[in-house]
Amino acid sequence: MERGGNQGIQLIVMIVLTRLLLPEDYGLIALVAIFINIAGLLAESGFNTALIQKKNTDEIDFSSVFYLNLLVSIILYTILFLSAPLIATFFEIPLLVHVLRVLSLTLFLGAFNSIQYAIIAKNMDFKKLFKSSLSAVFISGIIGVTMAYAGFGIWAIVTQQLTSQIIFTAILWFTVKWRPKFIFSIERLSSLFSYGWKLVASTLIYTFYTNIQSLFIGKFFNPAILGFYSRGMQLPNMLVSNINDSIQSVMFPALASQQDNLYRIKEMVRRAIVTSSFIIFPMMIGLAMIAEPLVEILFTEKWLPIVPFLQIFCCYYALWSIDTANLQAIKALGRSDIFLKLEVLKCLIGIFILIISVPFGIYVMTLGVLVNRVISVIIDAFPNKYLINYGFMEQFKDTIPSILLSLVMGVIVYSVRDIELSDILTVLIQISIGVVSYVGLAKLFKIECYTFLVFSLKNMIQSKKERISWNNLKEEEV
Repeated sequence: MERGGNQGIQLIVMIVLTRLLLPEDYGLIALVAIFINIAGLLAESGFNTALIQKKNTDEIDFSSVFYLNLLVSIILYTILFLSAPLIATFFEIPLLVHVLRVLSLTLFLGAFNSIQYAIIAKNMDFKKLFKSSLSAVFISGIIGVTMAYAGFGIWAIVTQQLTSQIIFTAILWFTVKWRPKFIFSIERLSSLFSYGWKLVASTLIYTFYTNIQSLFIGKFFNPAILGFYSRGMQLPNMLVSNINDSIQSVMFPALASQQDNLYRIKEMVRRAIVTSSFIIFPMMIGLAMIAEPLVEILFTEKWLPIVPFLQIFCCYYALWSIDTANLQAIKALGRSDIFLKLEVLKCLIGIFILIISVPFGIYVMTLGVLVNRVISVIIDAFPNKYLINYGFMEQFKDTIPSILLSLVMGVIVYSVRDIELSDILTVLIQISIGVVSYVGLAKLFKIECYTFLVFSLKNMIQSKKERISWNNLKEEEV
């Protein structure tokens, strides 16, 4: 609910802002995001993940990490502030100086809410996160859209993103009843860092690789093309991350709590892969099939160049959840050393593919990104063959039903384009036929995951009815 509500509002805001603003505006924001994302990872230094993974944490751990995160954020903001003119000169975009300096303020906010988020994840108390993030996205969305209508251009996006972080941090600060104590332990930090630094290095490598694509586009092409590229990536990313982030947020602490039971971990990883694939594969195949009319409806004709990017990234993000499940298992088992080696290997392969594909143009480069994702899925599954006895071939076998059903559904959906109807009517019919055909085929062939989801849904509804009946009974007794 937290991710769905958050992404739903963000999607509406994105549609409105995209219609009002230019590709160049989003290209500039994508460039700035590269430096802020890397700085944010350095500021956290993997300590938050280490706090969640550690079995017994106390106030010394939490307070020590809080003060260190805050100190590193101050240092990194100073570096970004001073280097902003050099970065702007490199990309030949003067406006980048002010945008980078303002958006980098989010580093301080991340330091303030990092411990609250770790506590929520560790206790799996996601209701508090739901209230904070939904309020922040809703209020900041209104502010951003209002500024865009008023003609503030790129500053509408900047204000919307900064306001969202401020509101989220403020609400979370008062919702989670934790405050830093005046205690600090180098020894505790060293213990957490021994686990966390490998994850930070791994994430930095991954972030560097994913963002170096934007750096190449911003330098060798132009901000407008980068705007199309980032927009084409964002729509499938938003849809998949709604499911993927939900699984990831719950899965890591759940796996960490079972790290001594390898059989249980395998079952949890398998359930995550099978369930997410059953939902995400048809979603991405369907989106790729309706991309052109959908883009014209949502973003207007000026954004039609994002269609090829969107279709390629639909295939890219369809595989994302499989990666996530495998990597969460490796992290939960405390094997951050393996995690780091995997990221180094994938980054080297990705950079090699990037270098040889860039001379052939932006679309070949984007296809190279997809090829690297396929290779990454195989690489990330390899260690779990030995860690939890659940390797790539078994995982692939588990996802085959979802893949085949999705492809059949995609052909059915695409064939609707042969009927000459308006774009809106075509998209509505395609979506309806896609949902009916996919669910119908899953029910007809008695796909295991479909049965599991229906059974789980019925149990959830029954449990809710029983709780309501019990509460009503208690009220009558009172």
